[in-house]
Amino acid sequence: MQAISKELKGRDFISIHDYTTEEIELILETGAQLKKENKSGIAHHHLAGKTLGMIFQKASTRTRVAFEVGMYQLGGHALFLSPRDIQLGRGESVKDTAQVLARMLDGIMIRTFEHEEVLELAKWADIPIINGLTDLLHPTQIIGDMMTIKEHKGTLKGLKCVFVGDGNNVAHSLLFGGAKVGMDIIIACPPGFEPDTDILNLARQDAEQTGATLSVMTDPQEAVRDADIIYTDVWASMGQEDQAEEKEAQFLRYQVNRQLMNLARKDAIVLHCLPAKRGKEITDEIMDGPQSVVFDEAENRLHAHKAIMALVM
Repeated sequence: MQAISKELKGRDFISIHDYTTEEIELILETGAQLKKENKSGIAHHHLAGKTLGMIFQKASTRTRVAFEVGMYQLGGHALFLSPRDIQLGRGESVKDTAQVLARMLDGIMIRTFEHEEVLELAKWADIPIINGLTDLLHPTQIIGDMMTIKEHKGTLKGLKCVFVGDGNNVAHSLLFGGAKVGMDIIIACPPGFEPDTDILNLARQDAEQTGATLSVMTDPQEAVRDADIIYTDVWASMGQEDQAEEKEAQFLRYQVNRQLMNLARKDAIVLHCLPAKRGKEITDEIMDGPQSVVFDEAENRLHAHKAIMALVM
C-alpha cells in the first residue's frame, strides 16, 4: 500500500476552482492508485479511526453509496445525517451545527441546495468540508468524470469535451475541471440556459494557465463535431421537477442520439452523471452502446471520493 500525500490535509473541497492544476492531478493520481489497490484486493485503511458526517438535504444514490462505502474501505466510519436526523434547517443555524459537528467528526460531506450553506459550514467548522453537490457546483462528480476520461483516452489535455444540455451545476464544475487540466470544454445549450457568467469567467481565467478553450454554443450539431467526449445530464435538475415539461419542449434538439453521435469522432465516448431520463436527454441505443462509459463513470465516483477523503482528512 502506497502512502497518501499529506499535501492537502485539512483543506476543504468545495470547488475545483480552489485547487491548482498540480493538486487536481494529485487527486486523480490518488484515485487511480486507490482503484488499482482495491481491484487487487489490497486494503488501504488510510482513514482508520476517523469519522465522516454526511449531511444530505437532497436525495442521492451514487453520492451516498460512494462516500459511505469509500469511508468503510478507507478504514473509517460514515454517519448519514438526513434533514430528519439533525436540527439544521429546523431552527439551528449552520454556524452552530458546524461548530458542534466539528468537535465530534473528522470531516463533513454535505449535499444541499444553496451553495452558501456549504460556504457557511466551511467558515465555522475547523475540519474539512466536502461539497457533495449544490445547485451551483458538483465538483466531486467531475473528479470521477476526469478519472474515467483519462482511463479511456490516456490523457485529458487537448481533448474536446462537449456538454449537451442545461448549463447547470455539473456544467459549471466541468468548466472548472477542463480549465485546470487543459481540456477544451463546449457547453451546448438552448438560449437562456447558459452557464453562470461569473463561473465561466473564473474558469476562463484558470484556462489561461493550461491553454484550454471554453465556449458556449446553441447549436448542438456544430458543437459536437470532432468531439472526443460527449457529456449529458437530465434537463431538469433535482428541485426543478416542476419545470420538466417546459424544459423538454426547449431541449428536444439536445438529445444525445445516433444522429448526434455520428458527428463526433469515431472513438468518442459518452458520459452521463446519472440518474438518466432514458428517451429524453439520451437514447437507450447510446446509453447502452459501445461508446458509453456511463457505468465506468458511476463506479469511479467511489474511487474519486475516496481520493478526496484520503487526501483532505
